[in-house]
Amino acid sequence: MGAKLDRAASGTANYVDERTSIGGFVKFFARKIFPDHWSFMLGEIALYSFIILLLSGVFLTAFYVPSMTEVHYEGPFATMHGVEMTEAFASTLKTSFEVPGGLLIRQIHHWSALLFIAAILVHMCRVFFTGAFRKPRELNWLVGFTLFVLGLAAGFTGYSLPDDVLSGNGLRIIDGIIKGVPLIGTYTSYWLFGGEYPGVDIIPRLFTAHILLVPGLILALIALHLFLVFLHKHTQYPGGGRSHRNVVGLPLFPVYTAKAGGFFFVVFGIVALVASVFTINPVWNYGPYDPSPVSAGTQPDWYILFVDGLLRMWPGWLFGLPTEWELWGYTLSLNIILPAVIVPALFFGIIALYPWIEAWATGDRGEKHVLDRPRNVPVRTGIGVAFIVFYVLLVIEGSNDIVANLFHLSLNDITIFMQWAIFLLPPLAFWITKRICLGLQRKDRELVLHGHETGTIVRYEHGEYVEVHEPLDAQETWLRVSYENYTPLEIEPERNDHGVARNGYRWDRFKQRLSRFYFEERIEPVTPAELEAARHHHGGASAHGKSDAAEAESADKRLDAEWNELDGDAKK
Repeated sequence: MGAKLDRAASGTANYVDERTSIGGFVKFFARKIFPDHWSFMLGEIALYSFIILLLSGVFLTAFYVPSMTEVHYEGPFATMHGVEMTEAFASTLKTSFEVPGGLLIRQIHHWSALLFIAAILVHMCRVFFTGAFRKPRELNWLVGFTLFVLGLAAGFTGYSLPDDVLSGNGLRIIDGIIKGVPLIGTYTSYWLFGGEYPGVDIIPRLFTAHILLVPGLILALIALHLFLVFLHKHTQYPGGGRSHRNVVGLPLFPVYTAKAGGFFFVVFGIVALVASVFTINPVWNYGPYDPSPVSAGTQPDWYILFVDGLLRMWPGWLFGLPTEWELWGYTLSLNIILPAVIVPALFFGIIALYPWIEAWATGDRGEKHVLDRPRNVPVRTGIGVAFIVFYVLLVIEGSNDIVANLFHLSLNDITIFMQWAIFLLPPLAFWITKRICLGLQRKDRELVLHGHETGTIVRYEHGEYVEVHEPLDAQETWLRVSYENYTPLEIEPERNDHGVARNGYRWDRFKQRLSRFYFEERIEPVTPAELEAARHHHGGASAHGKSDAAEAESADKRLDAEWNELDGDAKK
């Protein structure tokens, strides 16, 4: 039987190869080398959760009705009998309570959506802090960022489809933001909703975007992302034998294909377990959309919550001036445009363009295939932590009513605190992170020059006490010394030899200040000369100390043996 299967498989492979010449590509693909590290699985988690989304989404699409036609519920959920609702909400209840396994699939779909966004975000953090976005991977960073934005769009469009109180409240906020845009806002809202909110067209349009437009774009960008990973070769963490010109790892087949298959089922199993145990988005408790019962405690999913936090935080007056103006019969709502449009656009714009910003500021144009240790790039690490703190503060502010109720605090006091904290805590987080990174670099330098402390202290005959240090092995040394030693940009003087002002000096001066911001405060790596001098200085003393320590340990053992022998004789 096995021989027949082997012949059938080889015959099929030969048939396909003769007609497509795919054998060479498969051979190249299977031999592609990938480095091994647990953090590389973060991107895989995002990919596998998206596959789970596709599988569960196909099931849900078979039972969902994307219609805003009003009906009266007559299903098995008794508390909803006779309640007027849209067909969209009624079909969601039917999927949950009448379709076998429907509620479980809904839960799996929602949890995997949250995991998809979270995995992309954490994966982007890993890429940012290790510098994996540097040349030639800037475009792939932009692809990954676009995937994150499309993930937000997919999450929001899907979150709004049940047409319950919670999702309807989120749509109402979006409607207010759109109407806050000058001149075109009202017309855009009428077109999107099919009339005055809630209109009659928004659910079918969101459904089309959610199952067709956004997933199609995500699939295309995932394919492009993986293609660029293969094209540029995978980055690797620093270590002995690893450079910008090679990749140290294992082939894709059979090692990583086996790992990937197993890891997919691990992710699927964990998502299914969480979905089985923890209820999420119980729309039957909220009821169909009605603006009247909306109250405190209603928030969107966490990935959209930062916009809600900005809206809650934004003051009605700014620098003594109102943030809402009446101009020529039009209302200019700066208290909506600034927090919901301008600030998020700046925030995401900086994230999207950061690879080019850093390359321009540092003047680093070379290809990089070995990752940075975050401690060796303290400014970039500090910027990343500051952005995370900024985001987390907005998420907390988006839940300020829950926080106030949970900790018995004043809602106004929380908002005022956040209005100050959003300006103070991110810079403070940047400074603290930078100081920690510099401290870790100093620690690495000390380890390379002096070795590990062993805790063994030896006293020489002339009375001197010496602590024995264990030198680092080659791998540990390489890890701590093999990073680039960047220096601040040097520019030509403002005036030339003839006293004439140089064109472009102010621009060069600005670039120099930016370069100093990145590199002025730095810890230089240990040079080969310093390492050799340290080994020469400590080598003899360390060897002598180890010899004395070994002799002392041997003497202790002899004394212990003699003592035990005398103790045994005394007992006899």
